[in-house]
Amino acid sequence: MSERRSSNLSEPSPDKKLSQVAEPKLLFESGSAGRSAVVWPSEGDGVETLLPASLLRDDIAGFPELGELEVLRHFTRLSQRNFSIESQFYPLGSCTMKYNPKINEVVARFPGFAALHPLAPAAMLQGALALLYDLEVMLAEISGMDHVSLQPSAGAQGELTGLMLIRACLAERGDPRKKIIVPDTAHGTNPASSTLCGYDVMQISSNERGVIDAAAVAKMMDEDVAAIMITNPNTLGLFETNIEAIAEVVHGRGGMVYLDGANLNALMGIAKPGHMGVDVLHMNLHKTFSTPHGGGGPGAGPVAVRSHLRDYLPVPRIVKNSDRFELLEVAAKSVGRVRSYFGNFGVLVRAYTYIVSLGGDGLENASRMALLNANYIRKKLEKDYQIAYDQPCMHECIFTDRIQHRSGVSTLGIAKRLLDYGYHPPTIYFPLVVSGALMIEPTETETPETLDGFIAAMLAIAQEARQDPELVKQAPHSTPVRRLDEARAARKPVLRWQANSTSEES
Repeated sequence: MSERRSSNLSEPSPDKKLSQVAEPKLLFESGSAGRSAVVWPSEGDGVETLLPASLLRDDIAGFPELGELEVLRHFTRLSQRNFSIESQFYPLGSCTMKYNPKINEVVARFPGFAALHPLAPAAMLQGALALLYDLEVMLAEISGMDHVSLQPSAGAQGELTGLMLIRACLAERGDPRKKIIVPDTAHGTNPASSTLCGYDVMQISSNERGVIDAAAVAKMMDEDVAAIMITNPNTLGLFETNIEAIAEVVHGRGGMVYLDGANLNALMGIAKPGHMGVDVLHMNLHKTFSTPHGGGGPGAGPVAVRSHLRDYLPVPRIVKNSDRFELLEVAAKSVGRVRSYFGNFGVLVRAYTYIVSLGGDGLENASRMALLNANYIRKKLEKDYQIAYDQPCMHECIFTDRIQHRSGVSTLGIAKRLLDYGYHPPTIYFPLVVSGALMIEPTETETPETLDGFIAAMLAIAQEARQDPELVKQAPHSTPVRRLDEARAARKPVLRWQANSTSEES
């Protein structure tokens, strides 16, 4: 890789503004006819004689013939292009991309956990079941709820499961309802999960301070509303201060309160949703409790409920009899299985390890540091970037491009320019209620020096936007590929190399 990659990427580097990277050739542009990374057993042998004909392909024109070192360098180079929390700062708002302590990985790979057969009988799984049972107890304590199911394997699946519990409970009461209220500051999965569960979605707007008013909820509540789904802290990075009054309104009309607990990283050890009038919530273990994630997995989205929803929880449920653990496979009112076997077991082991290793005080300290870091960035940048809501934030802060837009620089340009400084861009253009949003979530695991380096880069970009806006508008300048045609990439994707493709298409 280039010298740029080997330097300290945590520090801003204005002198690199126009640096060029010597782009290596594609694998298909390397090699030479007859070159090989394999030494055949004897002269005359070839792949045609060593492999079954059914495994051979002869329809790939221009397939490269390469030596071992060429192959090794190619894949090593690709691996170094990966951007990860273990190499660089990853302030992706709403995603909580925090560092995963290696002890969690070590424990999850213990042979007694990693080699468990999913079809083994409960009698042979006592240690694993004890861990899962204890994890349920700990998550109930952290959330302030009564019971937990570890079955859902993602946050969105947790949402769907939680709504299924509400639907089953209301149906048994003879009070099936048709609608779910979802704020405009919700995660995008909330209306999707509601629709998938058969409900109509009613959107409620946040007020001028970015939160939901109880009076506005009261106007929308009727006997057809099954529940309100509240994300707290919401996607504006703000705490829903009226949640208890909202819960009182909803309960008064026979509805329930669903809490999207994906942002629990701002609350754990400090406040319990179960004390706010919440009936059911899901937690994203892969975010809050430190499993590396992204790209669709792995994850776990346990659901926690108050006692009146207990009988509807998915099966199997872990039951403790004396000092033995059993799996309850059949329950009359249960919504049934939502996931194979016991959930995403490896993620559950990591969460257990994370919680035990930090303890109650450690979890509280992690949340407080996440809040402190986000507010530190907010204060340091608020003179140069327009803050979306001028008030203390929770674990993430949101700016807009309103100031930079005077020079023609947009949020997209700022995000692309950050790549030149060695930082993963924050989430952009989300939440949708903020025009030109820049959503920054530093998490609790970053040092003050790293935060200062990121802040310096953001301030440098703000200055560039004033003095040399084209520099920002044309960014990135030093990445392996420049600014992509995103519409073309989405509509006309090139998924494999072909001999007659152009370099641009490749």
